[in-house]
Amino acid sequence: MSKLVKWVIGLSLVAAIGTVTYSLVAPTGSGPPGAGPGTGKTSFKGKGKGKGGAPRDAVPVLAATVEVADVPVHLEGLGIAKALNTVTIQPMVDGRLVSINFREGQEVKRGDLLAVIDPTTLQAQLDQALAKKAQDEAQLADARRDLDRNSKLGPIATLQKNVDTSRAKVAQFEALVKADQAAIDFAAAQLAHTRIVAPIDGRTGIRQVDEGNIVRSSTVSLVTITQIQPLAVLFNLPQQQLGRINAAMLAAGGKTELTAEALAPDGKSVLDRGVLRVIDNQVDQTTGTIRLKAEFPNATLQLWPGQFANVRLLVDTLRRVVVVPTASLQQGPNGPYVYIISEEGVANVRLVKVSQQDERNTVLADGVKPGERVATSSFVRLRDGSQVNATLAPPPSNGAEPSPGDATPPITGKASGASGAGAEADGRGKGSGKGEGKRRRDAGAAPGTTPSTIPGTTPGTAAQ
Repeated sequence: MSKLVKWVIGLSLVAAIGTVTYSLVAPTGSGPPGAGPGTGKTSFKGKGKGKGGAPRDAVPVLAATVEVADVPVHLEGLGIAKALNTVTIQPMVDGRLVSINFREGQEVKRGDLLAVIDPTTLQAQLDQALAKKAQDEAQLADARRDLDRNSKLGPIATLQKNVDTSRAKVAQFEALVKADQAAIDFAAAQLAHTRIVAPIDGRTGIRQVDEGNIVRSSTVSLVTITQIQPLAVLFNLPQQQLGRINAAMLAAGGKTELTAEALAPDGKSVLDRGVLRVIDNQVDQTTGTIRLKAEFPNATLQLWPGQFANVRLLVDTLRRVVVVPTASLQQGPNGPYVYIISEEGVANVRLVKVSQQDERNTVLADGVKPGERVATSSFVRLRDGSQVNATLAPPPSNGAEPSPGDATPPITGKASGASGAGAEADGRGKGSGKGEGKRRRDAGAAPGTTPSTIPGTTPGTAAQ
């Protein structure tokens, strides 16, 4: 076989593959206006319109209205929850643990009985101290009587010596009685320590010692009590924000009780609201941060000691500023911009100046006006001057993304000039199914939309 024949066969195969490929991907239709059904030709002329008068080539987008609102200014930092008070319960006397009067995880009040140590030995020591005091008091009384008798005999030299001796004995026994009283007080205190009580209100942890064990003073921990209502969160902020925090406190009359919010791991849900209690008196030079302490009521026990939590501190509120969803903001070579949707359904690029931005809302200082509509989706397909089919979605709440299912009816723009997407189909030709399926794929509906929201198509029917 000659080279010429091989080349001819090869070109024929390439042409066949190209023809099949084109038949699979090329748009199909019922032909130009006025052509009979089933011609199988595609028309690229005319101004095609989909359902509701929307142009076939319109890009489906979600839109939001530019609003005027009061926007809070927050400073956010990562913190660790810490019990307001923590007490480790340790026995103060030696002995056998005869009873445990609490459950693990129980809420206890100050003064509640937690455990009892065998008091037998310490009770005996107290009784011994009481008896010793009684003995010394009797000897003191006898010494005082001797002193009284010797003092009445007169100023004879030999008798004066007896008086001095009697006085010394009285002083000696008085000192012994005082020592005995001190011993009694000590024994009574030791005996009281056999009853272990809660020093604070709080929640008990896991018990470390079981009933019946011999315990030694200050060598073993019985249980730990933590006060978690209220609860504190320690968090850090950059030192550059210290001036802003101090300015907020001065604006609040010098109080440190600025509003603080503890956030869930998603960074949106608020676990609890509290106040700022303490700003550390120095900056950590190793990290360049300042440490702060906020206090939360923790009524629903959403915070726990040792838990990581993001803390959001309110330092200011911007009054009546222009706000757009952060999702609408795009970055370009000339700076940030948004797509403004006109009443005719045309998306135009508008440069803006950002004043403040968070994950939900962006405050704009210039570039847009209240009441205008901005696009918040389909940016890959949008260009300056693109025709769009906008669905106005309600503002998100609690940081939720707008949902097309909750949106108002689409805002449909006017038809644009002639294009290949304006082809008409009667739904009866063999290529109707392919053409409609491809048009649905090409329409690129926003996530969450149903096929009925794609311009020019309706489930189970052909475009009219």
